[in-house]
Amino acid sequence: MRARLALVSSAVRVELREVLLRDKPKAFLQDSVSGTVPALRLDGQVLDESLDIMIWALGKNDPQRLLDMPPDGWALIKANDGQFKSALDHTKYASRYPDMDRMVERAKAVGHLCGLDERLAGQSWLFGDRPTIADLAILPFVRQFAHIDRAWFDAQPWPDLAAWLDRFLASESFTQVMVKYAPWTEGDQPIWFNA
Repeated sequence: MRARLALVSSAVRVELREVLLRDKPKAFLQDSVSGTVPALRLDGQVLDESLDIMIWALGKNDPQRLLDMPPDGWALIKANDGQFKSALDHTKYASRYPDMDRMVERAKAVGHLCGLDERLAGQSWLFGDRPTIADLAILPFVRQFAHIDRAWFDAQPWPDLAAWLDRFLASESFTQVMVKYAPWTEGDQPIWFNA
């Protein structure tokens, strides 16, 4: 989702090939050594980390100046992609981690979310009155966490975090990246994203 958010923001046109994780096409596996999505094939290289795709797209065109953020924005993304993402996975997919306590993992995630709420106090975005790449990189994971148990999430004392998430969920960009596409198979006509 966050790679698509950056592509929408950049208006960079790419060919989209929807991949079902349970049925990955051979052509995809030949391109992406990690076999993970998203993956972006460029001339001579493949980017298979969503943050790398975001940086690439915004490096091509960044009309909202999303890459213009304080240096601690990168540390915030790193914490999100590390400790928070790990706690999110251990909470959301608890059956895959039977040796881990789901509530302990949720508490770890809560610490990160409380920090985001404090940062958002009195402002619309993580670094002020406009979004940055940090907002686009972190929001999809907060959305995932919120949807594990939305009633519980909404009952927590983080009004600024909830407002930030709700603004994102109501945005045109969110609607655009949530469009479903048919899974790609060899020989399909190209689907152009940002055409």
